[in-house]
Formats: sequence, C-alpha cells, structure tokens
Amino acid sequence: MNLFLCDLWNVLLWAVNIYTVLLFVYAVASWIPDLRRGRWFYWLASLIEPVLMPIRRVIPPLGGLDIAFLILLLVLQLLVRPELARLTFDACVPLF
Repeated sequence: MNLFLCDLWNVLLWAVNIYTVLLFVYAVASWIPDLRRGRWFYWLASLIEPVLMPIRRVIPPLGGLDIAFLILLLVLQLLVRPELARLTFDACVPLF
C-alpha cells in the first residue's frame, strides 16, 4: 500500500469534484445577469474559461447554444472521475 499515491489520487479526486461544483456555479451565474457582478465571478471565469476555450475551438456554439460546458462535464464525470476513483481504490485498499 503506497500512502503517497493514495493521498495523491484522493487529492486529485477531490479537485475534480470541487471543479465540477465550480462549473455548475459558473453555469448558473452566467444565466443570471445580477450574479455576474463582482470580482468573484471574474475569479471563477479565470478558472473555468481556459478549460472551455479549447473545446469551443473544436466544437463551436451551435445556434447560440454553447455545448462546451456539457462536453467538459461529461468528460470529467464519465472518464476522469471513474479513473481517479479506480486509481484511488487500487492505491488505498490493501490486497490480501
């Protein structure tokens, strides 16, 4: 059992979970104009937009609908998160 890898995968899994929550907060705030005021929204945009921009270059908004958010969310939840959970389990659970 490698405690360093266990801790590393746990931290990365938590980071993905927190980033997912920030994605949802950003999406809701972008729909409500009054919430887009203040420095917190610019800080949040500086965390989210650099990840969304490459996706938008490959798949531009379709008829005014930006699906980059949905693609990023699906990649995080269907690919990254399960793999990190598997790696965390393998590193943290001792084999008998």
